[in-house]
Amino acid sequence: MTDLSQPTPAILQGELPRIVSATRAGESLLEALPRLRADIEATLLTVGGVLLRGFDVGGAEGFRAFAAGFGHPLLTYEFGSTPRSQVTGGVYTSTEYPAHQSIPLHNEQAYTRDWPMKIWFYCETAAPVGGETPIADSRAIYRAVDAGTRERFASRGLMYVRNYGNGLDVPWQQVFNTGERSEVEAYCARHRIACEWKDDGELRTRQLVQGVATHPVTGDPVWFNQAHLFHASALTEEMREVLVDAVGADNLPRDVFYGDGTPIADAELDAVRGVLDAHKIVFPWQQGDVVMLDNMLTAHAREPFSGPRKVIVAMAQAHGAAPPL
Repeated sequence: MTDLSQPTPAILQGELPRIVSATRAGESLLEALPRLRADIEATLLTVGGVLLRGFDVGGAEGFRAFAAGFGHPLLTYEFGSTPRSQVTGGVYTSTEYPAHQSIPLHNEQAYTRDWPMKIWFYCETAAPVGGETPIADSRAIYRAVDAGTRERFASRGLMYVRNYGNGLDVPWQQVFNTGERSEVEAYCARHRIACEWKDDGELRTRQLVQGVATHPVTGDPVWFNQAHLFHASALTEEMREVLVDAVGADNLPRDVFYGDGTPIADAELDAVRGVLDAHKIVFPWQQGDVVMLDNMLTAHAREPFSGPRKVIVAMAQAHGAAPPL
């Protein structure tokens, strides 16, 4: 976590994101879509992300229509790991974490076996201080991660373990959008998630997933996981001790292991975090900006902020991984 007393990383100059500007003041983004769509799609597969600036988006409904205009139904936020609220059909708030906290780089839903290929962010209100949405090239991250770590993540895969309830994390009713146990069990069966109801009535899930992935169109290998977020080492040392003392290591709200159940060393993930930080590209939001990313090629994050900020999100084009390792 980062607080606002720490310096915001410098804005890095590079090709990512590719900036697409309106041809005239107040140009409708939705009306511009037919002439932009093909170029945006091609750019996503090479650069990984596009920043659309200076357009009239038309609010949340215009944003929804723009995202849906790429030909795939917008996705609901299922099996989520963070709190969000729905704004309109297929459009959600960005992660509702406290403003003083940072959210490290990650690819959306890379902790599971089904994820969106495309993700959009719309800045309705830019924070006066901070609040950027940094991005990074997942191909470059893959290349920069230690070769031994890369090989272990690729060959062993990962097992994410989540314990819901007890006020420590997002409740299972919110994660699965239901209060019915039978519906949770059916969802888990469809998505190859092992689930069990513990003696206290709360839920535990385990899922075997990828540690790295290959983009289905470009064939590029990418670093594609959220081990650095789920692992116990993501907690402060003090918080980790408090939680282990309170609920035991087996009942931490979330954790991750290699796919065979062996632990991942703290130092290994500390090194991964260093690689992620080194590849972070930070640019200031302007009100009305829309960012569109290929979710496998480009990771995203959130900087701490002060003052009002509203960034909303849409996702589309579901993609499923290969059968469990």
